[in-house]
Amino acid sequence: MILYRIREPKDIKSLSLKELEELAAEIRKIIIDTVSTTGGHLASSLGIVELTLALHYVFDLPHDIIIWDVGHQAYTHKILTGRKESFGTLRTLGGISGFPKIEESSCDAFGTGHSSTSISAALGISTAHCLLNLDRRVIAIIGDGSLTGGQAFEALNHAGHIQKNIIVIINDNEMSISPNVGALSSFLSRKLSTKFIIRLKKEIEIFLRSFPTIGEDLVKIAKKAEDAIKGFMTPGMLFEAMNFQYFGPISGHRLDLLIETLTNIKSIPAPIVLHVLTTKGKGYPPAEKNPSKFHGVGPFNKRTGKSSDPEPEKLTYTQAFSRALIKCAEQNPKIVAITAAMAEGTGLSEFAEKFPLRFFDVGIAEQHAVTFAAGLATHGFIPVVAIYSTFLQRAYDQVIHDVALQKLPVIFAIDRGGIVGEDGPTHQGMFDISYLRNIPSIILMGPKDENELVRMFYTAVNECEHGRSVPIAIRYPRGKGYGVSIDDDPSPIAIGKAEILAEGKDITILAFGSTVIPSLNAARQLQKRGVSATVINARFAKPIDVETIASSVMKTGKLLTVEEGILSGGFGSAVVESLEGVLSPFPLIKRLGIDDAFVEQGPIEIIRDRYNLSSRGIFETALDLLTERETRSLQHREDK
Repeated sequence: MILYRIREPKDIKSLSLKELEELAAEIRKIIIDTVSTTGGHLASSLGIVELTLALHYVFDLPHDIIIWDVGHQAYTHKILTGRKESFGTLRTLGGISGFPKIEESSCDAFGTGHSSTSISAALGISTAHCLLNLDRRVIAIIGDGSLTGGQAFEALNHAGHIQKNIIVIINDNEMSISPNVGALSSFLSRKLSTKFIIRLKKEIEIFLRSFPTIGEDLVKIAKKAEDAIKGFMTPGMLFEAMNFQYFGPISGHRLDLLIETLTNIKSIPAPIVLHVLTTKGKGYPPAEKNPSKFHGVGPFNKRTGKSSDPEPEKLTYTQAFSRALIKCAEQNPKIVAITAAMAEGTGLSEFAEKFPLRFFDVGIAEQHAVTFAAGLATHGFIPVVAIYSTFLQRAYDQVIHDVALQKLPVIFAIDRGGIVGEDGPTHQGMFDISYLRNIPSIILMGPKDENELVRMFYTAVNECEHGRSVPIAIRYPRGKGYGVSIDDDPSPIAIGKAEILAEGKDITILAFGSTVIPSLNAARQLQKRGVSATVINARFAKPIDVETIASSVMKTGKLLTVEEGILSGGFGSAVVESLEGVLSPFPLIKRLGIDDAFVEQGPIEIIRDRYNLSSRGIFETALDLLTERETRSLQHREDK
């Protein structure tokens, strides 16, 4: 295999074009073999193999810098930069990340995981190089989807203004372009990017300026003529308007074209956009046929492309939400649904089919999604923003300023709240409780199971329909529920009212969301040790049911709060703040959750166990709290 000869990026520079094409086939096989076992982002990674090879062939890493937007298409880059032996550990506990990571390699210049950040980072790095008098090239690779994010355009605007030497490569795997126009455009881009043409353009400009009085006007006329020709032949007018030199579109699977064009533009001292057309899932028919399905996948059968996991017998939380949304929308024409380019992941695909006029995919533009929802809410609609916890972070100001401050009834269906598993720290939903609960008037719920999620959604719709003008957020975990039956006619839940699931006299365990069932199981284990525990399903992180909690803690004297989120400013903190001034003496309290850490990648259950959020961890923490109480009591008697 040619790949075994590649120890570092510079090793591919000695390969012939034929060998590079063979290497591309070898890399595709390794990616398919690995992702079929570990899961991961397949279609986007297969679509960018040749482009990655061309970049490593033309540029000198890590001297030159490549930044991958989002980063889940960087698998070929990882294989070429000293990680092919460890590639089989992709996304596993202790293995290599599914995204670029500074700690992994000097060739990973910038960590990514959320979209639309690459151009900003590239511009910052290029500016740093200028300030340090370093002669290096910086390349940002951004997908057509990520280009819908507002930050990408902010960065393009700034880069064009300050004229730093960055190269922005648009990996376009959606645009359809006719073969004739594409071939002509490719030809023009290669010819217009040659050193001779660049030098000739500069000399002509100098010549035209030499004419007294009319020189500047002649230059403007020449530039307009050039722009008109390029605008007719290529879709680059937008980028030219931002002071970028535009080249493309060219095929992203022709190594000869890619290498020639990249070599030509490498030395151009200006901000450049290179438009590359690729095919998602290239080289693997099931992924080419259904790229959305193979965007992010679990383990699958390589031969058939079908999932290796059996069909789920239990509803996932996402499916439960989806069905509740559709059922409510059938009864209430005011309900509209909004997603930021995640229709399938958030469970809105079926809603989109049934209610196409009431479904809005705004692209990767979370800030716009939230304010768009706010606008709809001002005219009596009930907007449901279905979004992953980690992506809602990007619209925090809009939640505060455009929704909460104006007291608008927008429903946030926050999927992937808590630990999400193999995607790692960029995608773990650790912070939503902390960043939402401090917003005045917001209602924040978390269900113990999939049926309670359905009830909470009905509750939210009922509150919005009957006059409560506040944002309502429902936070639920990734994955399957518990297989409980779903109520045919779900009853609303009283706002701010907790639920006592078990009563005991020794300790109160107050759990929120996904930690409730594990807490119940822990209480059963405690019972076997002769410890009786009260277990309360908080249901609400805001408002807190102070009365129910205080009443229980007054009996037990000990409180253990449990949450699948960051402790700082989280649910447990809210409980402590709520009880302050209510209970005297103050009880012994332990808050269980994620303590000041970014959560690593790995199977969800293993990660939960690591942070004591499994039944066993809650059981052991409760025992420690009881022991601590006894120790304090003994110390108090000795002091007397």
